[in-house]
Amino acid sequence: MKLTIGNIRITDIVLGEQSAVTGSTLKVNVKELEALILEDERIASVCFDVAKPGESTRITPVKDVIEPRTKVEGPGGMFPGVVSKVATVGSGRTHVLKGMAVVTCGKIVGFQEGIIDMSGPGAEYTPFSQTVNLVLNFAPVEGLAAHDYEHALRMAGLKSAVYLGDLAKDVKPDEEIVYEFAPMAKGIEKYPGLPRVGYVQMLQSQGLLHDTYVYGVDMKQSLTTMICPTEVFDGAIISGNCVSACDKNTTYHHQNSPVVEDLFARHGVDLNFAGMIITNENVYLADKERSSDWTAKLVAMLDLDGVIISQEGFGNPDTDLIMNCKKIEALGVPTVIITDEYAGRDGTSQSLADVDAAANAVVTGGNANEVITLPKMDKVIGSLEYVDVIAGGFENNTNADGSITVEIQAIIGATNELGFNKMSAR
Repeated sequence: MKLTIGNIRITDIVLGEQSAVTGSTLKVNVKELEALILEDERIASVCFDVAKPGESTRITPVKDVIEPRTKVEGPGGMFPGVVSKVATVGSGRTHVLKGMAVVTCGKIVGFQEGIIDMSGPGAEYTPFSQTVNLVLNFAPVEGLAAHDYEHALRMAGLKSAVYLGDLAKDVKPDEEIVYEFAPMAKGIEKYPGLPRVGYVQMLQSQGLLHDTYVYGVDMKQSLTTMICPTEVFDGAIISGNCVSACDKNTTYHHQNSPVVEDLFARHGVDLNFAGMIITNENVYLADKERSSDWTAKLVAMLDLDGVIISQEGFGNPDTDLIMNCKKIEALGVPTVIITDEYAGRDGTSQSLADVDAAANAVVTGGNANEVITLPKMDKVIGSLEYVDVIAGGFENNTNADGSITVEIQAIIGATNELGFNKMSAR
């Protein structure tokens, strides 16, 4: 499959009465977008705001982050099986509004949303302090259950991203990147001397409000399977979970997977990017065994020489991670795992809930229990009501000067397990 990504740089967002991409400015017709969102009767209201890099602005509680994209050529549409009809994506041409994001904001369950600071020390921990953000701040109708509210916000964010992305269909991109993925036999023929490297991406799927969707299917309902890496750029995988903010893969993370991008960058140079496997993270032991067995089986069928494995979340998923690692290593295939750590605030606790000698090559995104004080911001989009109960917060963590003290666990993307952050260890 061959996919051309056309990036259109956005440096400003203006709210008004017209929706268009003019130069590097995105103009948004607020009334039109509001009407689209309020078609969902579960949403009582939505407020719009813009947060720019360097501003004294805090966004919280954040649910998801999405990058507006649109299919210009090729089959299917953006977010297939969810917003667009089911069709296999990942080929043709896709335009991207690069440098901006749609951020959905609003309490869902209270302790599983996060913080984005646009300036100050907290901004160093999240990539979304560097994007111009259109923030959608929602209020649900009275009495709406948490899982219904999550679904409403998820759909509103995705529909908004498609609405904005479609404005770029006829805009000439500032840059183009071509990704091409060949079938197994052709790949071996084209790169006979290069090691065949594959990617195993573990997707969060541990129950209600811990969901990831692939072509609209909740991943907990799927067996381990394969996907063409270019499909992720067209929104084939979306976030539907409310896990800890620091290592949650937002939809934006999936759309811009650094593991996939880096493997493509080295494809044909010093490795042959030979396949991508997606598997779920499970609650029960039998399901963990089944999924990891299938992962190892597909690695063998693809005849891989090396595998990168990434997880999402911590604690219980550490067992799935180590199972995948052990079974692939048992085939004689070396692995590198990407994770983060919960090593306690002093860094002396066991970093992972499960370990094995086979996991001898590890990339870490940092210690999520590290404590940071975030200064008071001039502007808050959303509410500070939950900063003491979100994961990484604690009682009486708001200080007299208006600053808040949290573990970096509370910051969106701080220890991201796709490596989409600035921290690691040597």
